[in-house]
Amino acid sequence: MPTKKQKQPVEKDSIYFLKLVVYVVLGTLWLKFSSPLIFGPIVLNGIPLGLFIGLILASHDHFQVDRKLEYAVLIVMTIVSYFLPAGILI
Repeated sequence: MPTKKQKQPVEKDSIYFLKLVVYVVLGTLWLKFSSPLIFGPIVLNGIPLGLFIGLILASHDHFQVDRKLEYAVLIVMTIVSYFLPAGILI
């Protein structure tokens, strides 16, 4: 008796685009300090808060290919936004 192939869930393009926009915005979210924190040789200018939130959200994505792309978008946007005046200043 042949087994039936299960249909893969299909994600709409609009949902995929919205997810990418959310990950771009999360990648730019930093918690920056008005004066850097110094721990010996380590200088901490801010914490990439959006990166951590985005990694948690991306790890729960059902589509493996999308997850890899979401990780890449998060990391690139976090690195780029480190040099920009984006984030929450405390």
